[in-house]
Amino acid sequence: MNARMIQPAPKPSSPCNKTCLLDAVSGLCEGCGRTRNEIALWGSMTEPQRRAVMATLGERLRRAFPNRIPS
Repeated sequence: MNARMIQPAPKPSSPCNKTCLLDAVSGLCEGCGRTRNEIALWGSMTEPQRRAVMATLGERLRRAFPNRIPS
């Protein structure tokens, strides 16, 4: 067997929790907090770009949905 086998690329980071519902007022996904544009571009973003977006999601969700009970 070849000792230099190709390793699969690591799965990209994603905040998706399979609760996909875009809020008409805020424009955010109620599950993860991303915008429609961010969701569409996610696969083409670099890992640092994805991590930068993910760093903002908690605060985005708190501001957009202040009465939501945290899960």
